[in-house]
Amino acid sequence: MMDFFMPCWNAEQQALRTNSCSRAGPLQWWLACLLSCFLCGFNQAGAETAVQMDEFQIERGEDGIYLNTSLEFELSPSLEEALEHGLPLTFVLQAEVMRERWYWYDKRLALTERYIRLSYQPLSRRWRVQVSAQAIGASGLGMTLGTSYDSLSDALLVLKKVSRWKIAGLDTLDKNSKQRLDLRFRLDLSQLPQALQFGNQASSDWNISFTHTVRLEDLVK
Repeated sequence: MMDFFMPCWNAEQQALRTNSCSRAGPLQWWLACLLSCFLCGFNQAGAETAVQMDEFQIERGEDGIYLNTSLEFELSPSLEEALEHGLPLTFVLQAEVMRERWYWYDKRLALTERYIRLSYQPLSRRWRVQVSAQAIGASGLGMTLGTSYDSLSDALLVLKKVSRWKIAGLDTLDKNSKQRLDLRFRLDLSQLPQALQFGNQASSDWNISFTHTVRLEDLVK
């Protein structure tokens, strides 16, 4: 267990770490997390979990620009294990509308964000997905929409699906300028407990990131 940290330098260390974690309770499990940060190397630095996009569509509505898409990616066994041990994961989807300027830096016209928090509730054995336009606090409370699901696969379907998400108002569009949409999706490592952030920054298992750019001229009427 606890493979979501970087692989250890040799098989003996890996076996020791796995055996100790398999017998650990919640407190011992977290202590093993911290210990692994110091015992393990950084062999997987720089790699990323592959993210693909299906059914991408931008449409112009009566009051704004809307995005419909579906993201495809898999959680590594180490991420699933972390969730099952009570560590929530927060994903961030950003939509940024930019006006291109040849004489200066491109100008940001709109920035819309969506925070999706995925967590597991051991008592009910259910998975919970919360969606918010603002960062979700450590307690998971606040102005968020939350729904529970029986399985991780059902929760992930909701997390990956984006339907009629308003990313900008119609006043953002300008037929006299070149505009584009920069779409970014990532696992927000800054939402992890501080003691875990350093070790997982270098692990490919925890590096989920995606960027896509599309022109917006076709939406201008």
